[in-house]
Amino acid sequence: MKTWILFLITLKATITMGQNTNPLLCDPKTGVCETSQSNQKSERNLQNHSKKIEIIYYTDPICSSCWGIEPQLRKLKLEYGNEIVINYHMGGLLSDWSYNSGGISKPSDVAHHWDEVSPYYDMPIDGDIWLENPLDSSYPPSIAFKAAQLQDNDKAVIFLRELREMVFLEKKNITQWEHIATAAQQAGLDISKLKSDYENQGRKEFQKDLELARKIGIRGFPTVIFISGNKQEIVYGARPYALFEMAVLKLLPDATKQEYHKDWKSLFNYYPSLTAREFTELSGMPRKDSEQLLNDLTQQGILSKLETKNGAIWKIK
Repeated sequence: MKTWILFLITLKATITMGQNTNPLLCDPKTGVCETSQSNQKSERNLQNHSKKIEIIYYTDPICSSCWGIEPQLRKLKLEYGNEIVINYHMGGLLSDWSYNSGGISKPSDVAHHWDEVSPYYDMPIDGDIWLENPLDSSYPPSIAFKAAQLQDNDKAVIFLRELREMVFLEKKNITQWEHIATAAQQAGLDISKLKSDYENQGRKEFQKDLELARKIGIRGFPTVIFISGNKQEIVYGARPYALFEMAVLKLLPDATKQEYHKDWKSLFNYYPSLTAREFTELSGMPRKDSEQLLNDLTQQGILSKLETKNGAIWKIK
């Protein structure tokens, strides 16, 4: 609690917001999706509260800029997983369509925007979902994520990844329970419990996230707050990996960077689905060589490839 009090005031001063923002109009230059309100698979276990740095990550399932920093966050977990614990919070990017700002007033307006930011982040995003099966809110998948956290934090993170792949690549409306349930099954969650928590405690937990966001002045995503003792660093928006690493080292100069295997087999063991941008970030290979290798492994029948008009994702078979 003392840690929160220490940065409540400074956070508001650090994060500056523009006026007349639109929650789905994510600015590629700043790498931020701002709100319009005023106020089988496995990843490494990060829920170890003996870690030296706590990370408060404010995000949203349909935040394109948040999808844009998946490569950086995945690398951060591999290199500094022994030093950090990441706590995911939902920010409520889109409550409904009862507004008109930033040139976006209806779902179809988002389609072109998503297609524009996809090459900027070099992450596959298909905006056609907003033409074919548009979402009316990001609240349902956000509540579902909070419900998943009540079961298992690590599985909840996998669940969130599944939801993001569904909405950004598969053009699935993740406000619909059938898709939420499928993502939950893929993440190894108890679907019956998830449904119960989704209708009850999950909503309360989501409201807590929204209230905390208002209290500390969070109005844009991604917002990543690094905290160690009385010190904090903030990475706001989609930024290069070096800034995330710098935040860790400023707070903990003697942090130990973990070496990890960078061959394709090991990387797909860490993360069973990877985009070319993610593979490039994690392997250190040139972007062109990364995609060529992934395509070669696909032709060999080792990987499966889901291709969209704006890029692809590969999964281990």
